[in-house]
Amino acid sequence: MKQKYNIFSLMRNARQYHQNWDKAWRSPEPKGEYDVVIVGGGGHGLATAYYLGKYCGITNVAVIEKGWLGGGNTGRNTTIVRSNYTMDESCAIYEKSVQLFEDISQDIDYNVMFSQRGLLHLAHNIHDMQEIGRRGHANWLNGIDAEYLTPQQVKDMVPLIEINGRYPVMGALLQRRGGTARHDAVAWGLARKCDEMGMDIIQNCEVQGFDIVNGVVKGVRTSRGNIKTKKVGVVAAGHSSVVANMAGFRLPLESFPLQALVSEPIKPVIDQVIMSGTVHVYISQSDKGELVLGAGSDAFNSYSQRGAFNTIEHIMAPLCALFPFVSRLKMLRQWGGIVDVTNDRSPIMSKTPVENMFFNCGWGTGGFKATLGSGFAFAHSLANGEMHPLAAPFGMDRFISGALIDEGAAAAVAH
Repeated sequence: MKQKYNIFSLMRNARQYHQNWDKAWRSPEPKGEYDVVIVGGGGHGLATAYYLGKYCGITNVAVIEKGWLGGGNTGRNTTIVRSNYTMDESCAIYEKSVQLFEDISQDIDYNVMFSQRGLLHLAHNIHDMQEIGRRGHANWLNGIDAEYLTPQQVKDMVPLIEINGRYPVMGALLQRRGGTARHDAVAWGLARKCDEMGMDIIQNCEVQGFDIVNGVVKGVRTSRGNIKTKKVGVVAAGHSSVVANMAGFRLPLESFPLQALVSEPIKPVIDQVIMSGTVHVYISQSDKGELVLGAGSDAFNSYSQRGAFNTIEHIMAPLCALFPFVSRLKMLRQWGGIVDVTNDRSPIMSKTPVENMFFNCGWGTGGFKATLGSGFAFAHSLANGEMHPLAAPFGMDRFISGALIDEGAAAAVAH
């Protein structure tokens, strides 16, 4: 049983100069065989493992990660959580994720700092007003909170915004239950809980291939030895197409760099998350005072965790028009992740041509907010051998049938 994180354990360990805390998770050597091997030690992979243990009773699980835990897109996003998408299928899984985020800190005894501070999508023209109108009604029909704001209401909520400048604000769609969570804490808390259930979190363990016999996966070949398994769940984000190629099939994915940056820390000036798809920028403020800034992905395919400088200019130009005060700030740091994108901007959660191998990928720019909903649905799919109702619409067969889930508008800006 792990040490509880509370005021009493904090006081007790303070007397010992914080030298005797339990390790959050072990660093075991891989065993020879597991019931399930999950490829990818980011948020989605760890959430899948956690829900396999919590709801499905499967704990003989290995989560293998080629780098360090949470070092991929989980640690390279801008921490936004929301569910105000357009299509019914998207609304269902993202809303499930928001609901799980609301309770996850208590469930795993780890504060993920989920802050439901409210999220505004700005409208700058007639087309934007029509889009947020359509999306707001879709949200209502799916039981998701949505409010329309006038320009003055936007100004009242966000006093420092310029509503009559180069990009006039005609209105906004507000989801009050949207907000942010600490991305590192989500990964660390889930890993700690998985370890407590007896699962193995194996870092620096790169997948090099699969043992496939008569179309059925029997094991995973890694840089730390071969591992036998009954089922494999691949949650490798931007490298999913590379892993699929090792298994002998292709995925309808493209991978792009996605950049974000933070400013130097300042006193609290922005309480909400503010997004604009039209001018391709979004902004929030972290607990440390940094302004967290981002936009869309770079325009070229790459597996590099860095992007082009013109994208930073593309972020800052409209941002300075909407919030003139940011022009006086310095950039503290910048980073990039690798996003895997489908042509309908919706994920893939699916069986594959290889029996007992399942893929969860294609989340593009919306991966972090879906972490818990994705893990919940994927865990049930792995356990039962059939896709969970939340995951079923996102199967690979939709690219043959034409039953696409077009989220190009709701996912128009990376967030």
